[in-house]
Amino acid sequence: MGQAATNGSDKKPRGISKLKVFIFALSFAYVAKTLALAYSNSVITQIERRFSIPSSTAGFIEGSFDIGNVLLIAFVSYFGAKLHRPKVIALGCLIMSLGSCLEALPHFLMPRYEYGSAVSSPNQTASGAPLCLANQSLSSSAEPQGECRGGSMSLMWIFVLVGNLLRGIGETPVEPLGLSYIDEFSQTENSPFYIGIIQTLSIAGPLLGYLLAALCTKLYVDIGSINLDEVTVTQRDIRWVGAWWVGFLVSGAACLLAALPFWCLPRSLPKEGAENGSEPSETVALATPEPQGPNTPTKPALGLREFLRMIRGLFRNKIYVLFMIVTVLQFNAFSGYIAFLPKFVEQQYGKSSSEAIFLIGVYNLPIISLGYFLGGYYMKRFKVSTYRAAQIGFYSEILTYLINYSAFFMGCENSLVAGVTVSYGGTGDISYSQNFTSGCNAPCGCPGDVWDPVCGENGLAYISACHAGCATSVGEGQNTIFHNCSCVWASPFPTNGSAALGQCPREEMCDTMLVAFMVMSFVCCLIFSFGAMPAYMVLIRSLKPEEKSLGLGLHLLTARILGGIPSVVSFGALADSTCLKWGVLGCGERGACRMYDTDLFRYLFHGIENIIRTSSYIPCVLILLILKREQAPQDSAPPTERVGGTRDDSVTNTEI
Repeated sequence: MGQAATNGSDKKPRGISKLKVFIFALSFAYVAKTLALAYSNSVITQIERRFSIPSSTAGFIEGSFDIGNVLLIAFVSYFGAKLHRPKVIALGCLIMSLGSCLEALPHFLMPRYEYGSAVSSPNQTASGAPLCLANQSLSSSAEPQGECRGGSMSLMWIFVLVGNLLRGIGETPVEPLGLSYIDEFSQTENSPFYIGIIQTLSIAGPLLGYLLAALCTKLYVDIGSINLDEVTVTQRDIRWVGAWWVGFLVSGAACLLAALPFWCLPRSLPKEGAENGSEPSETVALATPEPQGPNTPTKPALGLREFLRMIRGLFRNKIYVLFMIVTVLQFNAFSGYIAFLPKFVEQQYGKSSSEAIFLIGVYNLPIISLGYFLGGYYMKRFKVSTYRAAQIGFYSEILTYLINYSAFFMGCENSLVAGVTVSYGGTGDISYSQNFTSGCNAPCGCPGDVWDPVCGENGLAYISACHAGCATSVGEGQNTIFHNCSCVWASPFPTNGSAALGQCPREEMCDTMLVAFMVMSFVCCLIFSFGAMPAYMVLIRSLKPEEKSLGLGLHLLTARILGGIPSVVSFGALADSTCLKWGVLGCGERGACRMYDTDLFRYLFHGIENIIRTSSYIPCVLILLILKREQAPQDSAPPTERVGGTRDDSVTNTEI
């Protein structure tokens, strides 16, 4: 009797299971890595401006994250599963922390940011155009002395590239080893729910990343080292650069904290729901049935030869190969689209970088979190078959695809800039010389490589006060007003011949179009994220137990190398192709774009995405046909009749 009492008291204080602790730790690691990734995506435009590089180069910097993934993911996924998986994940988090800190390093090594302005201040080189006739002799010597030095210093972006590369390497083990660990030690019906919880909580990472980026881009890049009253550009000016470096330090600290819990977790766990008296056994299918201690001599047999054998097995799995093709195409459609979405919103709707990033984070990410949760809960609550899960994923994608076509009509007209989008008379017929001059400003000798826009009282913008023909100015800083502007007088609109610093406000309909675009994006995110979890379970259930870690890693590897890397570079080149006015460095090198053709940008941005998405539906249909023919009957069979009675019984491993 005393013995029974003792046994009963031993059973009671079990506390939180180590599987739950691992789920919490992995969720935080997901938050940290997605925070860093979302922040990096959000400030890519700031990096582009700070280092005076085109969008295609900025896209290559962003793609270096995927290159880091590509270097190690297949080997980490396979050999990492044979090591201590929690500690491999911890090491990856430490490398991500190092990479984030390295990305912020150029700020502390470079001189202060210099932008071209016709308004001088003690801390700002007057690198733009002089007023018309007032300083005509300066027009040939207006090139800044610091810009050429800035051109060579812009090679500091290589630090950002290497840091991004390290983050990609560090992120490699988190997903394949973490998800396979959970899937292996959790009950069959709980695994989709646990993964759904992780995906749901991980949305906090991008949300925090976007909000952090919105805050940092609102702060001037050299905050703390200059008098901010002397800054003559506003946040909506395309030359504005925010404090991009601050967020990288924050994300580095988050990744460092994420590494700590994994050092305390065991290599293996008992299967969830197993008897309390059962021994914690290594249930990984990659291990042999023998006990773990004496098992060491057999490990050499599970080396390169076994690795290649499993690779061949994966590529004979029809569903796995088709799903991989779908993912590659979807990555090509979405990776670059998401990376340059803040730039698109900024240029299309006339918002600042901070406003664009904030809108994307606040409106889209919470609803994505809800969609992930509902998708995981639906899978658990109704015990959805693999075939039904594939249908849900496919139909939700088709629905968002059709809704997304409305984005083609949710745009704003190009800003009216004399000599760039309209003539100096305000009409659509543009005829100007290489330096953007006209009869009204020809005597001024304005340099054509300047960008310091002013808004004429006639509603037209000019690329500089000199190009507006302005002879005098009053006020200082952002409150400068120019007078006696010959081109403003010459326009057919009633005017007093004055101009204010900065571009003219966008049309009133722009705000309405932005609201419509955000509502459309809101609906698409909810539907797409709901179908994402069932679709992902099709991939997981198509793999044998011993193939999970390698299969998920190889899947991500292929998506990164064939989808992620080309996508961000091609979308960057796409943005460059719509540029109407390039910045020019003092040494004659081409800098960052100063103005885009917003109509062409919108059509290409949405058009390329939709074309690539359309091509991904062919393998989707083939997956549905295979599952309908071979999988649906097995899903309806009793669990005892399925292969091995494991959770992988829900998909026949159909081989080519």
